[in-house]
Amino acid sequence: MDATSSLRIEGVSKSYLQRSTLIAVLDSISFNLETATWTTILGPSGCGKTTLLKIIAGLEFPDTGRVFVEARELSRLGETAYLPQDDTLLPWRTALGNAILASEIDGKPIADAKREALDLFDQFGLSGFESLYPSELSGGMRQRLALIRTFLTHRDILLLDEPLGALDPLTRATLQNWLLNVWSELKKTVLLVTHDAEEALLLSDRILVLTDRPAQLQLDQAVELDRPRDRGSSELVSHKSQLLRLLLEEEVGT
Repeated sequence: MDATSSLRIEGVSKSYLQRSTLIAVLDSISFNLETATWTTILGPSGCGKTTLLKIIAGLEFPDTGRVFVEARELSRLGETAYLPQDDTLLPWRTALGNAILASEIDGKPIADAKREALDLFDQFGLSGFESLYPSELSGGMRQRLALIRTFLTHRDILLLDEPLGALDPLTRATLQNWLLNVWSELKKTVLLVTHDAEEALLLSDRILVLTDRPAQLQLDQAVELDRPRDRGSSELVSHKSQLLRLLLEEEVGT
């Protein structure tokens, strides 16, 4: 692991037993993530993207292979911050209470946790909604709150599993901009799973494309486009077409 890498995945494979049949999901996946960079994983539906994130988060164990965080082999939960597809907000806690949950668990002084959270509420356009409960928030607001909570875990590596996938296009585009701005300020290492090739190109320094199951790493590509990026630019549209063509070939099994 070189000095600039914060995460290394080394030969990770995973299978599940379903109705007495062993289903291979991941096959010898290996890659490094450089510190404070944004990497996105694309791949066909059901190829194992979420399984890979759960292994990196310590929620599941690989059959073979290892995960290293800051040159140390992953040995427990909590070394990374994981945001699943559902926001998993606690309905009995206010927005602010949900945001500071991880800080409370880590034993951080409540006043400090609230002050830090309120700064992110302002950045994410949630100022004034701190005392509302999740049921009183729109889908986009709930997702922003879940992202705030993830940032406030104070982990250097954030694992995001399609955090914007259920949002309408306008809300999604707005949150992409917010998320990119916060990431650029906080300098976290981000690994995102998405089905959206355009989202990957707008946000990422690097894109990893997995094959159909059992997933192998098919493409490891740097995104050499200046920021801020224009989703309508000819360069981005061209890259998007290439990615979609590759993904479609995997979906139809050609």
